[in-house]
Amino acid sequence: MAEKDIQPVEGDAPELSVSRVPAGDHAKASAKVINDARLATDKEHSMSLLQGIKLYPKAIGWSVLISTCIAMEGYDVCLLSNFFGFPEFKKKYGQQLPDGSWEIPAAWQAGLQNGVTVGEIIGLMINGWVSERFGYRYTVMSCLTLIIAFTAIFFTAQSVEHLLVAEILCGVPWGVFQTLTITYASEVCPVALRGYLTTYVNFCWGLGQTIGIGVIRAMLSREDEWSYRIPYALQWMWPIPLLIGVFLAPESPWWLVRRGRLDDAKKALLRLTSLNRETDFNADETIAMMVHTTSLEEKITRGASYLDCFKGTDLRRTEIVCMAWAIQNLSGNAFSGYSSYFLQQAGLPPSTSYDFALGQYGINMAGVIGSWWLMKAGLGRRTLYVGGLCGLCTMLFIMGFLGLVPESHRDQGAMATGSMMIVWAMFYQLTVGTVCYSLVAELSTRRLQIKTVVLGRNLYNIVGIVCNVVTPYMLNPGELNWKNYTGFFWAGICSFCIVYTYFRLPEPNGRTFAELDLLFEKGVPARKFKSTRVDVFEDLAYTDTKLFQEYEKGVEGGSADELVEKRV
Repeated sequence: MAEKDIQPVEGDAPELSVSRVPAGDHAKASAKVINDARLATDKEHSMSLLQGIKLYPKAIGWSVLISTCIAMEGYDVCLLSNFFGFPEFKKKYGQQLPDGSWEIPAAWQAGLQNGVTVGEIIGLMINGWVSERFGYRYTVMSCLTLIIAFTAIFFTAQSVEHLLVAEILCGVPWGVFQTLTITYASEVCPVALRGYLTTYVNFCWGLGQTIGIGVIRAMLSREDEWSYRIPYALQWMWPIPLLIGVFLAPESPWWLVRRGRLDDAKKALLRLTSLNRETDFNADETIAMMVHTTSLEEKITRGASYLDCFKGTDLRRTEIVCMAWAIQNLSGNAFSGYSSYFLQQAGLPPSTSYDFALGQYGINMAGVIGSWWLMKAGLGRRTLYVGGLCGLCTMLFIMGFLGLVPESHRDQGAMATGSMMIVWAMFYQLTVGTVCYSLVAELSTRRLQIKTVVLGRNLYNIVGIVCNVVTPYMLNPGELNWKNYTGFFWAGICSFCIVYTYFRLPEPNGRTFAELDLLFEKGVPARKFKSTRVDVFEDLAYTDTKLFQEYEKGVEGGSADELVEKRV
């Protein structure tokens, strides 16, 4: 599709064509806003990674700090799934089998995993309203306070029922972190940094998991209740320093613009940047770009409720975001999450299985950094996602065929399976596991981003509930006991994901939020997103919005340099 094919919006949009512009003084003011927005957009397109780092070092620091909240969830989820193979934990909360060994029943394995997910679903839905109403900072600080209180239930749990209550309650703030960290990262940085800071959230998952499995491995030699109480108690090490850091962090300037607080948005933007006389940056222009994009979305998207996510062009965006999240679980991630338990069922001793799991989680972090290199090398999000699914599907088939290894070579088959799971984890983190975080942050509108990402993550959690029910039954020796053959099941599901992704997932790399809005509004096919040219400044129908008029009154202080001088 060429640039000339992009036509003005029809239907529900105001009856204003490209040729219709405001008159009089309003026309002059609108022209200045549009010109400033165009300049800021051009600067973002031309900004290199190094320039972005030099201009937005504070934004990087604050984003990294807030994203680290997700490490708490990664830590606890890692504890839970790996405690299922932990001897002392199984004796305390499990049941004894006829052969004298102890196991957490498959029903309780599924129940505990799903308890977390239920809590996260509740937290996600609350977050879709609370964070947009009260702001990102206050929402995060409230959730960190709840984590401090709820961790006491883990530490004092005397039964598996107590653990279930703790998982549900802690799941609520964790659900908030799952989406709010991504949206904050996407809103405090320019296009050049967006892919890196949004995917850093996945690095934090790996960080929490690596610390968790390291703690479990260190406690394996203990034969008392402290072998599992100490790992739970260490959850208290996260909230206090994070609470102090978030209190000092600036609010998202995009959120402030949506609330009509343009002066505060400019101050927040200046706190996110490091200005000097050599930097070709103007805060007014960047705020104008935010005003322009927000006004454009107000024209395209009539409301900002959950129901509006399923109307008009936002329906397509919601569908893609939801599927991008769900495919993480459907590609076999649930299978990988039980790695230590699975490897024990495949024949490895507990200590060796945890060594493999530790290597797997460490590779998760390395995979995120590797994905940054792949993105910098010019591989788009779509290419990495589709190619990654193809590789994951192939490896799942290989793990399934390893189940055909004769019993006489069971040890070699188990080691080969463990090695393949590590390779699978690396490939997953290089592609699907990491790129998803960037996709969901970029493919939704700013007005509906929180709610769209919430819906997507909730579908991820719903699919996770199903996976958490079926996976223990597939692997548990007292149930189906499929062992390696489980790989065939997930390989088949992954094949369907490849087909969907090829036809429905667009390429957002290098696009501003306004450009993505227009591409979706015009119904550009997913495979043509990268090649289609658009001009987001040709249609002036949105210049009559209240936000535009507010900006036209002028932001206090004038240019960015003048504000810096005042601040100093």
